[in-house]
Order: sequence, then structure tokens, then C-alpha cells
Amino acid sequence: MDHIAVIGAGQAGASCVETLRKDGYEGRITLWGEEPEIPYQRPPLSKAYLLGEMTRDRLHLRPESFYADQRIELRIGTRITAIDAKARTLTHAGGTEAWDALVLATGSTPRRLPAAIGGDLDGVFGVRTLADIDAMEPHFMEGAHLLVVGGGYIGLEAAAVARKRGMNVTLLEAAERLLSRVSCWDTALWFAARHRQEGVEIREKAALERLTGDTRVTGAVLSDGTHLAVGIVVCGIGIEPNTDLAAKAGLAVDNGIVVDALGRTSAPGIWAAGDCCSFPYGDRRIRLESVPHAIEQAQAVARNILGADVPYQAKPWFWSDQYDVKLQIAGLNTGFDHVVVREGSDGHDGRSHWYFAGDTLLAVDAMNDPRAYMVGKRLIEAGRSPDPAQVADASVPIKSLL
Repeated sequence: MDHIAVIGAGQAGASCVETLRKDGYEGRITLWGEEPEIPYQRPPLSKAYLLGEMTRDRLHLRPESFYADQRIELRIGTRITAIDAKARTLTHAGGTEAWDALVLATGSTPRRLPAAIGGDLDGVFGVRTLADIDAMEPHFMEGAHLLVVGGGYIGLEAAAVARKRGMNVTLLEAAERLLSRVSCWDTALWFAARHRQEGVEIREKAALERLTGDTRVTGAVLSDGTHLAVGIVVCGIGIEPNTDLAAKAGLAVDNGIVVDALGRTSAPGIWAAGDCCSFPYGDRRIRLESVPHAIEQAQAVARNILGADVPYQAKPWFWSDQYDVKLQIAGLNTGFDHVVVREGSDGHDGRSHWYFAGDTLLAVDAMNDPRAYMVGKRLIEAGRSPDPAQVADASVPIKSLL
């Protein structure tokens, strides 16, 4: 195998090429990315970087010299326009190149507001790339009015940063509560209360009808006729996996590029990793949108390309930073039927919400309670479930649940 090509220079792509070299692959490696940036971290973009607490160079996963030292060809600022699964080639503006193994780590793209309702006006931003944040940062001025569309974690993080920068913030959520797709009522209500305490105006069951302005956004009209004067809009209405290249090449796509437990797509020699793909998880198929997953699946794919043949076992965990709150999530809450609330563990001021399906622990949301998070994570990964009554009793030492 002379050439392994990786399309997508995000966290998954960077982890894949690094693992290939670390695990002994001596052939040619190319890493292709559309952005004119060497691989960088995305989570700090909407938090520390937007706040000015992290410099641009600290975002980089590795210095540029690392890739040269590891003989990894960085082909940034280059868009791959097609892949040919049978001929084993990829095409870009500069020509066509052959590969022996190909990894698709194409990531995802934020959903945008339709142009028909003003989504293409100046001052309307998504949150995904370094360019997105660089473009919106000058508008994050004290006293400006920010409209956040979408009450998921991206929207809440943007609202928190804006308030810390002295902006006026209105957050719209079309559903009846925040975090409706990813959390229980307890977590949603806890975060809603915290954001209101910080001065965010939250409007639930509030649909956006259209944005107003000639070339630049100046206002928003809601479905109930309310008109808001706003100067900047941030959209946090979800993401879509980047599957176009795969689909055009004839690969199976179903809520992402379909891969098996090893990371192989439906085409021989082509693999995929990160939030662009769906994979087996127990008796179902899922797609995860998280940095830990992108790293771990990409590492597994790299090793399987080299012959390890070890199925990827996802251990889902996530985090979000808002104000002085560190939210840590272990597991997946899909299918829960009740939630147990535990106040701060072992003297902590935090709080945790434990999701159960019957007697089976599925997931934990821990707000400023790292001990509860770590215990919950260990239990979930071991396939063990604590007594819900002991979980609810904060006088029971958290470690005893293990």
C-alpha cells in the first residue's frame, strides 16, 4: 500500500494521519482540507477564542512542522470534487491522484437559515469554522443586540459568550423548551434558569418568520408578529453530515456515510470516520457529533487499515462550557424513561441528572460535578447500573456507587 489519502483536515483526519505514522505506516500520506488552515480545534472557537482568551496558534492541533517531520503532505485550501471508487482516484482543481486506501473524514456543515427568510443577509452567521468566528467577532460589541436562533448547545454557548462581552441577547427556540433533542427537562430548565440569571432573554415556542434588512440584518419578525431590532444573528439549528462526495461515488449513505464496525464503507478501500459517518452501536446505527468520538474512531480506522481488524467500540462523552458552568455528559440518553437528580456530590456545589431506562443507567449530565461525571462514565462503560435511590441521596458517597 503506497498511498493513503485522507479527505478532511479536521480532528478526525488529523488523528487518522498521526496514528498511521505512529503505528508504523511508511508509505505516502496526504491530508486534504478545504480550509486554508492547518488542522485545529473547533470546540474553543465559540468559547475561549471568541472571548479573546485563546490565541490563533493555540488552536492548532500540531505545529505545521510536525506534518513535515512526519512526512505527511498537507494539502490545505484544496477542495476534492470527486472520488472514483473503482479507479481509486480523487479529483481536485489541480488534477487527479491515485490512492490505495482512502479515508473520508469530511465532517459536517451547519444548517443555515433559508435565503428566502433573510438567511443570506450580512450579519447572519453559523458556528463551525475559524473563518466563521473571525467574521463574527468584530460584531460582538458591548451593547449590540444578538439574536440566537436555536436553543441547543451551540446556541447556548454563543449566548454565554455574548453576555460575557456585554451584549444584549435574545434566544429563540421553536420547541417548547431548550435542548429538546439532546437532554431531559431537568437539564433544560437548569440551563434556562442560569441563562436568564445572566440576562439572556429566552423565548421558547417562538418561531422565526423572517429576518429583515436590505443587505444587512436589522431585525427579526417572529411567527406571532413580534418584531425585534437586532444587529447580529447566530444560527445554532443543527448540522448535516458532509456526504456528497460519498453519495456521488456510489457509496451507501444513511444519516451519514455508512460504515461497518471496522470503519469500512460499502466500497472496497474506502473508510470513513468522525461525524460524517454512521456506524453500528449495539443493535442500532448511530452518528455521533463529538471531538472524542472523532479522535477515537479515526484512530481505530487507521489501525484497521493497517490490519488490526478491531471493531470500534464507541464510548460517548461530550462537554459544554457556559459562563462558569462545566457540563460533562457521559453515555447516550436515547430511550430513557425517568431521570434521577443528584445534588452536589461529596460537598460539590454542582448537580447531576442520571438517565435510566427501567433499572438500566444510560447517561449522566453533570453540571460542575466532575466526580459524578467520572463515576457515571465508568458505570456506563462497564455496563453496570447503580441503585437509583442511592444516586438520589447526596449523603451517599459518590464513589460507593461503583
